[in-house]
Amino acid sequence: MKLLYLQHEKETETIVIKENQKLLNLLKMIIDAIIIAFSYLLSYSLRFNDLWSPLIKYKIIEPSSGYIRPMIDYMYMLIFLIPCYLIIYRYFGMYDPKRTSGRRAELYSLIKANLFGLLYCFAVLYMLRQPNFARLFLLIFLCSNLTIDYAFRLIVMRIMRSMRRSGMNLKHILLIGYSRTSIGYIDRLRAHPEWGYMVHGILDDTHPVGEEYRRVQVIGSLEKLPELLATNEYDEIAITLSIDEYAKLEKTVAICEKSGVHTKFIPDYNHVIPTKPYTEDLDGIPVIHVRYVPLSNSLNAAVKRIIDIVGSVFALILFAIPMLVIACVIKATSKGPLIFKQTRIGLHNREFQMYKFRSMRVQDEKEEKKAWTTKDDPRITPIGRFMRKTNLDELPQLINVLKGDMSMVGPRPERPFFVEKFKEEIPRYMIKHQVRPGMTGWAQVNGYRGDTSISKRIECDLYYVENWSLPLDFKILFLTFFGKHVNDNAY
Repeated sequence: MKLLYLQHEKETETIVIKENQKLLNLLKMIIDAIIIAFSYLLSYSLRFNDLWSPLIKYKIIEPSSGYIRPMIDYMYMLIFLIPCYLIIYRYFGMYDPKRTSGRRAELYSLIKANLFGLLYCFAVLYMLRQPNFARLFLLIFLCSNLTIDYAFRLIVMRIMRSMRRSGMNLKHILLIGYSRTSIGYIDRLRAHPEWGYMVHGILDDTHPVGEEYRRVQVIGSLEKLPELLATNEYDEIAITLSIDEYAKLEKTVAICEKSGVHTKFIPDYNHVIPTKPYTEDLDGIPVIHVRYVPLSNSLNAAVKRIIDIVGSVFALILFAIPMLVIACVIKATSKGPLIFKQTRIGLHNREFQMYKFRSMRVQDEKEEKKAWTTKDDPRITPIGRFMRKTNLDELPQLINVLKGDMSMVGPRPERPFFVEKFKEEIPRYMIKHQVRPGMTGWAQVNGYRGDTSISKRIECDLYYVENWSLPLDFKILFLTFFGKHVNDNAY
């Protein structure tokens, strides 16, 4: 009796979730329409109302001169604007369920939708030959609508996440396959209760019934799948088969699709391919590239190289006097060469000479090749300790950047001895050499420098290699100077 009650309760909750999603989307569309209308009228006042507009009061824009269309003419445009904006929002997925997406993804989608809407406005005005519509008004409308709508969506997101944490608006999931993939999937769902996913069990042919992981039990073999799907208790089926069980994948997918339940496949080879793999269509055959490196694109590489050249020249001019002072202090406080040259492995596994201000006493070359700098290392000179803590010893690497051996941002280059050592011990270590090494990198701004975890450092390097973008480069440069981890483990 209790089982029948629980089954009925799950079915009722599933129907309620679907109905609530439709109601929520309708409510969002209505509020979006109100926000668009309000932003439109607000923008008209900000642009044309000379009595109170702060844009005019503080001389951000000049008062309107000449003919100003009355508000009623602008209102006619609003009649066409609202439905078109709502269609654009729908096209850009603004009303899709977004349990796992964050604030930045929501903002990015909203910006794209509003920019597309602005282009639509300009196109309509051009085709209708309406020269007296103020273009600046439309730009003000873009900013105000974007700001207000994003604030509204943040409020909705916070409310929904709070509800899911408290056990409401849950999605019920059944896992197919007990594997490292299912373990990782469960771990992430447990770490994010605000996503609102409830895993009810695992079907698996290789583990006994009753075995569990974090209170999620194996409830049967894969033969039980049709029977469970017939109960209509589950909102989603997540296929998490181990890679050696992929012979069952096609049959499993066919059973799930026959029942009509939403099915997703979580592959057991994320240690082989990146999170966002690069795919291509080879005459109907999907081809997945094992490694997608954005900087293998000629245009991306050229843009990054131009920025490196301009940035290194500017930095050399900016730091010319500090570098001269450092050189004088080094010469006055310790014996030995001013510049320390060391062989490192760079792009395409090629060796190059990396330059640094000498921060250690002169030592035997064989000792230096295999020694790792540690905290309170006795080889470091007093001025060297200061330079290492402030990264001033790295300034000569601007010459390496100018020569093309290095980049401003990238994985830090390593010595040949350690490259040979790590490539045998750490999977995918050599992938970092598909891009130019950098003066600073994603690992360094996250605190992984010096005598820290090599595996964590490589994870950061691989993330950078696979997700490179100019904004990411600028973010790393900013964090290099102002980040909270910039001087962690700097010795």
